[in-house]
Amino acid sequence: MKNIYVLAYDQALASAITGVLDLFALAGVTWNRIQGSEPVPIFNVQIASATGEPIRCINGINLGAHVSFDEISEPDALIIPTIGGPIEQVLASNPALIEVIQKANNQRCIIAGNCTGNFLLAEAGVLDGRQATTHWGFKQAFESRYPNVNLSAQFMLTRDEHIYCAGGGLAWFDLGLHMIERFVGFETAIQTAKAFVIDYRRDSQLSYSLMGLARPHKDALIKDVQHWLTQNFASPIVIDELAKRFSISKRTLIRRFNQALDMPPNTYIQGLRIEGAQKLLEESEMHIDTIMNQVGYEDASSFRRLFKSKTGVTPSDYRNRFRRR
Repeated sequence: MKNIYVLAYDQALASAITGVLDLFALAGVTWNRIQGSEPVPIFNVQIASATGEPIRCINGINLGAHVSFDEISEPDALIIPTIGGPIEQVLASNPALIEVIQKANNQRCIIAGNCTGNFLLAEAGVLDGRQATTHWGFKQAFESRYPNVNLSAQFMLTRDEHIYCAGGGLAWFDLGLHMIERFVGFETAIQTAKAFVIDYRRDSQLSYSLMGLARPHKDALIKDVQHWLTQNFASPIVIDELAKRFSISKRTLIRRFNQALDMPPNTYIQGLRIEGAQKLLEESEMHIDTIMNQVGYEDASSFRRLFKSKTGVTPSDYRNRFRRR
């Protein structure tokens, strides 16, 4: 049996501990029971805390630990769950956990972080020079604190050598299923997914993320331009004419847009249009071609290609996933 340890700490997300524990503990068990076969457990899964004492999760639940960090024995993988509390506070409060991660990295043990738990991996230095992901909402904070990490926050999962990262608070099931496939095989992973009734192989966080268009800044003129674009993004917009409307040159408009929002005007307009399409797909029954026209596009293939590049899914798939029932 493979030995999996979930490294627990105060203010962790409870479901990112208990959920992944259930997933590994029941791999080879639940599916076999459904099929009327003898259960065959594959993983020995234990919760480890710094001292072996219970930890208090962010939702107020106390979780017991099987072992202390010092009692971890012959691990095949360590899993670091989501940080639920203030990230900087949790990082400062867990030197023992960071030391365990560093030691495991030196031994080339598999280390898997989930969501904001990847901040602990980065704090330990094991992500320097490696590809990683984290929750899309913490992308800027992560990049600012750890510039040496190759962050790809659009991905649901990354793997770089023996280091796995998952994005999103509940991405522990994506992470767990992927690790089950790596340890045992695809058939066991897909059986586990079916037994738990969860989707397997979600590749992207893009359909869950925001475009980042509402970034705060102090440029009053660009705020006025943003307000006008919000009201008129579906109309044909030429950047030269937009600049003239606000009595500045095209070059100045582009420069100030980049300074204020870290993107040029055309990218901002695309973002407004895609967000407009998302809202209509969520809230209306309009035909997709009608929605395309409503937000300012005329060519269906270009619209679908752009929508998928921005959200990670087609307009039809987005509607099926997010529309009101």
